[in-house]
Amino acid sequence: MASPGPVTPKAPFEPSQPPVIEGFSPSVYSNTENFKEKFLRKTRENPVVPIGCLGTAAALTYGLYCFHRGHSQRSQLMMRTRIAAQGFTVTAILLGLAASAMKSR
Repeated sequence: MASPGPVTPKAPFEPSQPPVIEGFSPSVYSNTENFKEKFLRKTRENPVVPIGCLGTAAALTYGLYCFHRGHSQRSQLMMRTRIAAQGFTVTAILLGLAASAMKSR
């Protein structure tokens, strides 16, 4: 039986470099974008979502204000309005995802 030749170890793992995965590009965009640029891009892609978020925040804020002032009827109405605004926002997100998936085909 012949003895095996010298075993050469594979290149050591380099944590500073991302792993190479065939068919995967870690950066979709060639340039990095800051928070403001990304927010504006996402708002242009799906403008209904920020409107729903603002409506949710407004209903929540006014509902809490009414609760603090002791107006329980109005507070309950605003909490129900907040739920409706949240539903609107989630629906807008899902429709936006569906539209972008259909557009990419």
